[in-house]
Amino acid sequence: MFTKVLIAEDFDTTNVAVTQLLKELEVEQVDFAKYCDDALLKIKRALLDGDPYQLLISDLCFKEDFRAVTLKSGEALIEKAKEVQPELKTIVYSMEDKSFKIKSLFDNFEVDGYVVKDRKSIPELKEAILKAEKGERYVSPDHASALQDKTVSEIDSYDLQIIRHLASGITQDEIELTFKEKGITPNSKSTIEKRINRLRMYFGANNNVHLIAIAKDMGVI
Repeated sequence: MFTKVLIAEDFDTTNVAVTQLLKELEVEQVDFAKYCDDALLKIKRALLDGDPYQLLISDLCFKEDFRAVTLKSGEALIEKAKEVQPELKTIVYSMEDKSFKIKSLFDNFEVDGYVVKDRKSIPELKEAILKAEKGERYVSPDHASALQDKTVSEIDSYDLQIIRHLASGITQDEIELTFKEKGITPNSKSTIEKRINRLRMYFGANNNVHLIAIAKDMGVI
């Protein structure tokens, strides 16, 4: 069983329940971070000390407050954590239940488990931890079909950048300039326009506003 676990979660009630579970599993050291920036610092510090965390359990959404932060989501935390410690086991414990989000985390960040918070989620989290310890993946049973969702494989990172820029209120002309400045290719206006039209057709959207709404509903952005 894991001996050192880090929980990234900003709600105390969740921390209490997860801590109790880890005690039952006889995990020796359980640490907490209410901010993703703090969680990453703890991971880096543990590595420097030669006593790394073996498992990260993280929510995806963190409530914003007075404190300025660099990492604003669990997804961003997991990405950075994997960069500094690729072998770190990671389990997402979140209320987010969109198929696209679940599959993208497995495909893009190689998480070991995804548990959707609900009334029966603690037993599911226990199973996810046990499977991760064995090198196996776990998804909450009601959402296991998300791993067969073809959307992620049919939409690449280039498409996602376009959708996110549109959602931020950036025009096609501004996207062209941004891509050129960052060296993202292809970056011609005609190519970007064709991609947007393809995305509209794929999602069955009537216009860009409709496209953004659908993408948000699916958890694409």
